[in-house]
Amino acid sequence: MNKAGSANVGRGRLTPPRDAYRSAPIGGVGRPRPAALWLTVLATLCIAPFAFAAAAKRPNILFILTDDQRWDAMSIAGNKYLKTPNMDRLGQEGVYFRNTFCTTSLCSPSRASILSGVYAHAHGVMDNFTEYPVSFRSFPMVLQAAGYDTAYFGKWHMGENNDEPRPGFNWFVTHKGQGKYFDTEFNLNGQKREVVKGYYTHAVTAMAEEWLQRPRDGKPWCLMIGHKASHSFYFPEPKYEHAFDQVRIAYPETAFMLDDKPAWIKDRLYTWHGIYGPLFEWRKKFPDDSPAAVKDFEAMTHAYWSTLLSVDDSVGRLYERLRQRGELDNTIIVFMGDNGLLNGEDGMVDKRTMHEASIRIPLLVRYPGLTPASQPKVIDQQVLTVDIAPSLLELCGARALPQVHGKSWVKLVQRGDPAWRKSWFYHYNYEKQFPYTPNVRGVRTDSWKYIRYPHGDGKPDRHLAELYNIEFDPEERYNLIANPKYAAIVKDLQAELARLMQTTGLTPANDKMPLDQGIKQELPDAKIR
Repeated sequence: MNKAGSANVGRGRLTPPRDAYRSAPIGGVGRPRPAALWLTVLATLCIAPFAFAAAAKRPNILFILTDDQRWDAMSIAGNKYLKTPNMDRLGQEGVYFRNTFCTTSLCSPSRASILSGVYAHAHGVMDNFTEYPVSFRSFPMVLQAAGYDTAYFGKWHMGENNDEPRPGFNWFVTHKGQGKYFDTEFNLNGQKREVVKGYYTHAVTAMAEEWLQRPRDGKPWCLMIGHKASHSFYFPEPKYEHAFDQVRIAYPETAFMLDDKPAWIKDRLYTWHGIYGPLFEWRKKFPDDSPAAVKDFEAMTHAYWSTLLSVDDSVGRLYERLRQRGELDNTIIVFMGDNGLLNGEDGMVDKRTMHEASIRIPLLVRYPGLTPASQPKVIDQQVLTVDIAPSLLELCGARALPQVHGKSWVKLVQRGDPAWRKSWFYHYNYEKQFPYTPNVRGVRTDSWKYIRYPHGDGKPDRHLAELYNIEFDPEERYNLIANPKYAAIVKDLQAELARLMQTTGLTPANDKMPLDQGIKQELPDAKIR
């Protein structure tokens, strides 16, 4: 796979770059919520019905969300082997946001940030076992209150054991836990549970298409689809099982460049999240650090890519459906991933860390009201998951959510935005269920990345920090933290990290995190993998 892309660098300090750089019962935890609560929620949010700017026709939204798709797992990003013409078409007829990042590289926190426009510590979904708060705001809630017909189909992944309808959607179809690539049992809008036969990607696509066919008397709609792909364990549909058999895959070179890296990265090599571990069951005998064992890594990568071929087919199918319905050019099509994926970089698999492959995600937006299909754009500035909610609400002429941490990129795309962010912060909390990554706090600018690993007890950090010059070292090969030449840059970055966190209400006094219990060798519980 291709590695992370470049950013611009200021010489010696934090300087600007040289170049312009679902009518359903309202569900709570495990049971329907009364309508009165929902009305209270809306009043609390001060969302006025039909609070839209005057417009002849409000746009629809088709939001397609993949799971664990790396930024470079599509051909528009330069992947030499994985061809995704339907994903690519969205960027070629719209906007390709080339440098998009998640603020926490973990499914549930990232999805909650996409919905709400705020960081994980603000919405409270800090791990994969926490519900999206029933009383918390989201952009689908705003749109629903303003007259949009709203629906969600697929993987919700906030609340492992809850498949009930959630606030903000008139129609809601999901399942418990991770779901299965074949024959998943879905809860159909709280009315019944039923195993939907077939491959997950095509099952949710077909249900979404059926919903689109329903009469809605001219009301605009917001349809969200949450794919299981490309989350482990990777099971392609039969027609794509052998799509990449002839492609040889080696471990990335950085897997063997660990001398200047924190010790915990080396400790992770033989675990559930390391390249010598079980590789999501693609390696049956483990750990195995023999040269021949790379064949298991290759097979895993092939299967990962293959699941995305089906997603690309789904994108094409939905595009054509909109065209046939005459709704293509009045629909904002958003295609994005929830978080990135380490595929061998620094000897790691999975996500959670702040390294580029873990945090960088795909984002493509097609909507002629944003930019004409004949004038596609590539945006190089850093865009975040928390920017999605404010951007979509602006495009729909809807009332903005209050106190969001993100920023609408509409102006950035249409006219340029000299005030666009030059830096942002990342955070992740140690999980005892997946004890392979420490607490993480870090800052990324257009030029640099600084990562620290607080222990969680208020004492000085015990893990080596990391410092990378992103422009000249996009693959993060060389950790500069111990080089005295960059001491001033480290000091500036530490101050910038503190400043950015404080702007979102996160200070040393209230930044609570678990105690780092170290890297563990045991496998996670099979029920939550």
